Amino acid sequence: MFEMLPEAVRDGLAQARKQSLRRGSRLCVHDGDAVYRITRLWDDGFALDAKMAPRLRGRVAIYDGSRQLYQCLVIDSDIDGDERVFGFKWLHAIPDRPPADFVREADAPIAMISS
Repeated sequence: MFEMLPEAVRDGLAQARKQSLRRGSRLCVHDGDAVYRITRLWDDGFALDAKMAPRLRGRVAIYDGSRQLYQCLVIDSDIDGDERVFGFKWLHAIPDRPPADFVREADAPIAMISS
């Protein structure tokens, strides 16, 4: 379908798609002090813009805005079109509350009301 369109229109559509992916996603990779925006994330990898992303290796953190979601070990990368695709060996979710050293009851009250 896109083959019938002129080259300039196809380039404009591709650029608009890249901008919408970049604007719509708040996910980013933190590698030390460097931050890179994630364009796609799936079960065993993620993709960054090929022009902006270096070759990452080792432990990195994945954030959603200012909240850390995951910590992962990046093992390899490959260029796929205009994206640099990374694979990771392991992915650990960061809990949103501190661990407890007791069993939390499912029907426990949230707060105590004093009279």
